[in-house]
Amino acid sequence: MQSMSNEKMLEEIKQAEDQIAERIADNMDTFGVSSTVGRLLGIIYMNRTAMTLDELADHTGMSKTRMSQVMRQMMALNIAEKEFIKGSRKEHYTVEDDYTQTFISLFTTSWKEVVSKNMTLERRLRDRITKLEQAQGDEAAPEVKDRIRALKQELDDWAAYYNWIHRLVAFFESGEIFDVVPVKEPGSEDNQKGGTSHG
Repeated sequence: MQSMSNEKMLEEIKQAEDQIAERIADNMDTFGVSSTVGRLLGIIYMNRTAMTLDELADHTGMSKTRMSQVMRQMMALNIAEKEFIKGSRKEHYTVEDDYTQTFISLFTTSWKEVVSKNMTLERRLRDRITKLEQAQGDEAAPEVKDRIRALKQELDDWAAYYNWIHRLVAFFESGEIFDVVPVKEPGSEDNQKGGTSHG
């Protein structure tokens, strides 16, 4: 087999790294996160070290302002953070280097927001039903009573569903998920409770 030059090997490695970064970006769609977030996650992760907004702008061809907006979004999702670099006045950003922790952060952050919005709506609808019942008293038509009864049952089911999601989020955040579904297959040499490091 013909040997490759170091330059050619580095080129092949760079292509493989780019493919991983692109796939990370594609995977963000699953979480309803913009591809730009995924792209920056992949770029910083494959860079293996913290990066500045200027460096990210150069890599993506986007503006520094846009990079700043996306990094704020990533920090809100708990998948990126600022890192202090001694001797530098520029802000550097790094990303979570554990695949499972990235998944948990994206999953729990997204679903917490969904649960909060829907439980707020449930409370508002229950208040509205209570006012309707008080306004109608015993004089409500059978159809009205049946519809109210059905709506209350629907809200009970709704509340149970979002309570289940709330508990599922807590199950992931606490790390208990790893007791039930370990990251490594049972019996593998490096089975561990925590996540799998990117790097």
